[in-house]
Amino acid sequence: MSIHNSDIADAFDEIGDLLSIQGDNAFRIRAYRRAAQIVRGLPRQIAEMVDSSELEQVPGIGQDLSKKIAEFSKTGRLAVLEKLRRQVPSGVRELLALPAMGPVRVRALMNSLHVASRADLARALAAGRVGELRGFGPVLRAKLERSLAIKSSGTPERLPLSVAAQYAEPLRRYLAGVAGVERVEIAGSYRRCRDTVGDLDVLLSGSPGTEPIAAFERYPDVREVTAAGSTRAAGILRNGLPFDVRVVPPESFGAALQYFTGSKDHGIHLRRRAQERGLKLSEYGLFRGTKRIAGKTEESVYERLGLSWIAPELREDRGEIEAADRHALPVLIERADLRGDLHVHSVASDGDGSLEEMVAAARKWKLSYIAMTDHSKYLGIVRGLDADRLERQGEAIDALNGRLRGFTVLKGAEVDILEDGRLALPDAVLGRLDVVVIAVHSHFGLPEARQTARILRALERPHVSILAHPSGRVLGEREPYALDFDRVIDAVHARGCFLEVNGQPLRLDLDDIHIKAAIERGVRLSIASDAHASDQLANLEGGVRQARRGWARKEDVLNARPLAEVRRLLLGARR
Repeated sequence: MSIHNSDIADAFDEIGDLLSIQGDNAFRIRAYRRAAQIVRGLPRQIAEMVDSSELEQVPGIGQDLSKKIAEFSKTGRLAVLEKLRRQVPSGVRELLALPAMGPVRVRALMNSLHVASRADLARALAAGRVGELRGFGPVLRAKLERSLAIKSSGTPERLPLSVAAQYAEPLRRYLAGVAGVERVEIAGSYRRCRDTVGDLDVLLSGSPGTEPIAAFERYPDVREVTAAGSTRAAGILRNGLPFDVRVVPPESFGAALQYFTGSKDHGIHLRRRAQERGLKLSEYGLFRGTKRIAGKTEESVYERLGLSWIAPELREDRGEIEAADRHALPVLIERADLRGDLHVHSVASDGDGSLEEMVAAARKWKLSYIAMTDHSKYLGIVRGLDADRLERQGEAIDALNGRLRGFTVLKGAEVDILEDGRLALPDAVLGRLDVVVIAVHSHFGLPEARQTARILRALERPHVSILAHPSGRVLGEREPYALDFDRVIDAVHARGCFLEVNGQPLRLDLDDIHIKAAIERGVRLSIASDAHASDQLANLEGGVRQARRGWARKEDVLNARPLAEVRRLLLGARR
């Protein structure tokens, strides 16, 4: 059995939750939560480091946690977690999987209402007893009722793209290694790079006599096979992700890849277009009568329908077919187009890398500039920078820039937007920075009118450069806060500042709909890693994928420009 980063992170999170329910030592709980965050953000599989000295060198992973990672990686079990599970009833653990149900709220339900399962919670909600508890307002109660209904319906949950990838890519490599297999593609929402994935559509092609289905059934990450034949298998992976594997002949592979990649609406639109031309389109090819006229490649299918080839990320039926008909599709941004990163953290606040380490990592990613944007001193950031520390960091950046050749570090800060729309640092301090990134980190539950007014007021400050992770969402953990995005986009456009596309795997914020809306309004984007460690500069790739889904081109992205032009545009955003 393969152990992935998400498995280890989930285990550490669960340990932290169960310890919290039991009222354990806060420092011990925090260590597990911090370790989960670190492991989840690593671009490399941590299980690969177990038999080397690398593991203990990962910041935030000490000797004790290294031993636990090794234990879990080698045995698939974790003794401390199994002990805690025996101590806390399984029904209580299921409550933790509900939205906004952290250990504090679970403990309140247990102690005050004797709720120890989802069934208990459903009954307490129906009886109106949950509303008697502090912190369980009508919005949360409605969210819990919806979640319980979804759980009872058996609807499979969607996984963040980054988590699905930890299972999809090893599966791809395994199947590519099966004798006779010549091509493996994972289609569906995974290939479209949707921020969440509900299942995996896997297509295989190989030489005659290849029997990949039998090999697939032996794959260690398969929990259950629900269907198996000579050309198709279906089932569930160990993490609960459903899969569907199909063996496709080479002459139909392009048609099948097109058919299983696009959204339902994209497929319907294309098949209707084929019918209007007297053709029939299916996963087997594009046919005129009984003759296949295209299908070996995707390009041939689109071409015979009079269309330019459409990048997978765009196949959502949001105007891409009309644009392809006019041969007017955008040339989408590529990772290689990025020249810098304007949202990077260091050890000065809550990061794990020094200035020098973050610069070295950025150079490995072929960047020529970064903005050091450590957190302002405010809620939850123990080492956040006040005005004095920010000034000292600026001096260190000046000294470093004096030694660097062909690379520049910009002075910046990520500044909290307070509840009333003020910023956590004064204008006089922000005016000395090159980049001012503003963001909401608290009071996510404000009503739409107040949340919108809060952000609009912050955007009025004279030195604001970028509005970071604008919706505040965390995939699978926190919904976007209520916000009138049209007004925010209009304000950003009027101001001439920038909206961030945050590439942190569990944020991917903005979403694709709002990215496209911003671009159509003339707003430029900043694709950011939000890196808190040197290896997290890889988050830029996720940001690029998300931007592509919103139809972003190179010219739409601030940090795809040379430094001199970036400086000019940043200055132009100031009042």
